[in-house]
Amino acid sequence: MNKRQKIITTAVWFLLIGSICVIIFSGYKLKKSLQVYEAGNQSYENLKEQVRRQESGGESGGELSSGSVPPVFIDFEELKEINSDAAAWLYCPGTVIDYPVMRAYDYDWYLHHLPDGSYNANGTLFLDSNCPEDFLGGLSIIYGHHMKSGRMFGSLTGYKKQDYFDEHPYMYLYTEKGNYRIELKYGCVISAGEWRDRAFMYEVNLESLLAYASTKTTFESAAEYGDDDRFLVLSTCSYEFDDARYIVIGVLRPESGSQ
Repeated sequence: MNKRQKIITTAVWFLLIGSICVIIFSGYKLKKSLQVYEAGNQSYENLKEQVRRQESGGESGGELSSGSVPPVFIDFEELKEINSDAAAWLYCPGTVIDYPVMRAYDYDWYLHHLPDGSYNANGTLFLDSNCPEDFLGGLSIIYGHHMKSGRMFGSLTGYKKQDYFDEHPYMYLYTEKGNYRIELKYGCVISAGEWRDRAFMYEVNLESLLAYASTKTTFESAAEYGDDDRFLVLSTCSYEFDDARYIVIGVLRPESGSQ
C-alpha cells in the first residue's frame, strides 16, 4: 500500500469512527430527552391521582355528549399545597388536555418547570400575567407547549380541521370559585409579532381580537356570544412560518353555582 492509499484509508477510518461517535452521542441525547419527557408525563399522571377525581357517570378521557358536564372534581386544597400558583384545571374530553393551569408572573418560568417546581421540557400550562387569576375578567389567556409527543397543547392544532372541532367542540375549566364549559368559537394562526403589536393580550383589545379571529378561523362554530360574555384564549406554537402561533378562542359559560 503506497503512502497515498494509507492516507485515504486512515481518513476513511477517522470518518467512520467519527460517524459512529456522532450516532452514539445522538442516541444518548435522544434517550435523555425521552427520559425527561417521560418523567414529565409521569409527574402529571401522579398529580392527577392526587388531586383529580372522576365522579360517577363517565370515565376519564371518555367522549361526552354535546353540552353535558364532565363528572370531574379537582381538589384545589391539595393542588395548592403542591403549588400555591394553581389557578385552574383545563380539561378537553377525548384528548390529552387534562392539566392544571398556573398563574404566572412572567412568560418564562412555567415554560420549563412542572407544577412541583422541577425543571422539565414539558413545562406547565399557565395563565397570562395580565389576566385576573380568578378568570372573572373579560379575557383570559392560557399558554402551553406544542409538544411533538402530542402532550400539553400538542393536540390544540387539531382545531385547524373542521372534523376535529366537530368531535371536540367543548372544553371545561375548573376553578376554586366555580366551573365553566368552554364553547369554542374561533381558531386561527397568528404571528407572535402581530399578537404583540396588536396587544391582543389586553382586554381593552378584545373586540379587535374577536374581529381578527372571525376572518381567519380554521373551523366554523355555531356558538354565540354577547357583550357581557367572558372569553378564554388557548395559545401554542405553530409552524406555518417563523414564530407562528395557533390560538383557539372559546366563550366561558358558568356552570350552576359559578360566578
